[in-house]
Amino acid sequence: MHFLHDAIPPHDLTYDDVFMVPRHSAIASRYDVDLATSDGTGATLPLVVANMTAIAGKRMAETVARRGGITVIPQDIPIPVVADVVRFVKSRHTVFDTPIELTPHQTVAEALSLIPKRSHRAAVVVRDGRPVGVVSEADCVEVDRFAQVEQVMNPAPVTIRADADPRQVFEAMDAARAQVAVAVDDTGRLVGVLTRTGALRATLYSPAVDARGGLRIAAAVGVNGDVAQKAADLLEAGVDCLVVDTAHGHQDRMLEALAAVRALDPQVPVAAGNVVSAEGTRALIDAGADIVKVGVGPGAMCTTRMMTGVGRPQFSAVLECAATARELGRHVWADGGVRHPRDVALALAAGASSVMIGSWFAGTHESPGDLLQDSNGRSYKVSFGMASARAVANRTSTESAYDRARKGLYEEGISSSRMYLDPARPGVEDLIDEICSGVRSACTYAGAATLEEFHERTVVGVQSAAGFHEGRPLATSW
Repeated sequence: MHFLHDAIPPHDLTYDDVFMVPRHSAIASRYDVDLATSDGTGATLPLVVANMTAIAGKRMAETVARRGGITVIPQDIPIPVVADVVRFVKSRHTVFDTPIELTPHQTVAEALSLIPKRSHRAAVVVRDGRPVGVVSEADCVEVDRFAQVEQVMNPAPVTIRADADPRQVFEAMDAARAQVAVAVDDTGRLVGVLTRTGALRATLYSPAVDARGGLRIAAAVGVNGDVAQKAADLLEAGVDCLVVDTAHGHQDRMLEALAAVRALDPQVPVAAGNVVSAEGTRALIDAGADIVKVGVGPGAMCTTRMMTGVGRPQFSAVLECAATARELGRHVWADGGVRHPRDVALALAAGASSVMIGSWFAGTHESPGDLLQDSNGRSYKVSFGMASARAVANRTSTESAYDRARKGLYEEGISSSRMYLDPARPGVEDLIDEICSGVRSACTYAGAATLEEFHERTVVGVQSAAGFHEGRPLATSW
């Protein structure tokens, strides 16, 4: 990456402070751009879902991996639960979405409570493992909530084999004007479901899979307690990447934790963080990190900068840390501070191998937690920071009341925030489409067919606040 006219500013920069200059390009289409990462995680998209309890669960992990990214399960989750999540994700189909299954005698009320948990907005009624009908929210309108779903279900308009070509599935659904197709195996047992948009995505994205064909997933471990045992348990569970995580990565406990993890000789990449300087990056890599997480304070749920004054503008932090990591043959993840596709593109241009996203994905069907509605009928989910009082309370639930109360006095993070679902993009796949569209187009403007070429060819300039404002679209006339 180069600065326009080699004018390197004397101050640090955020994503809003910079812009990319278009260059000569031989890339004919955004679909000619390869967004696969080179950091060893096996991801085919440079997107990592942050290890936040309100965001990273099994539904999120399954869906994001199917499109090529990877999700980091939080360190607060008990190891047996993480192992169950890993098994679940790795057993999922790489094309078909996991359906919501109902028995014929379950009620409409149960169906309505479960259907919002999936963006395909339907449930499959199953008898002896075989689909007998499909129920959508529309089928349940003005129906007695205690009625059984077999009374309101409709036959599956399109039933397909598990080895069906996604394009042919799309054409069959389009001809039948069906919103969802039901996939079955040779014995007629339910395999999964596919929407028309899902069929399109299956032809555009490559899933992130391991050597056995299972979807990839990562998990985090903290720097306190028996780090070696926790890491060993996660490796035994089959995670594809270990993330050693703490808010302040450049400290002795982190270096000791990395040493303990490295002593296990893990055969998967080890990520560690967070830091914002070349010095911190070098220290973590010297201690054994393959990937360094960069970012202190840019996240939407984080109050660290306002509480402590500690942090660094994210674009400059990524730029410096990525340059150091490259010199040492390692990689960085840009963690936090992205709110638009342009921010993801700029982080990758600065040298990040992937971009970690948290709150942006919180307001989606796939994030954990119940879908709620405010007084105006707008749908939202509750999110919170991992250093907030709420997260600390969850993390210290096994400690004494005194110790919990003592630790709860100090917090750095928002404990409850409403993350509204975008009616136009309510699912995480919708956001992935938006992000990838922007990043692919950015690559074509730079004349880059790969992320490595994108980093090498990008020319960045510095702009004023008015310059950033000029680039924002107007929803209505002025």
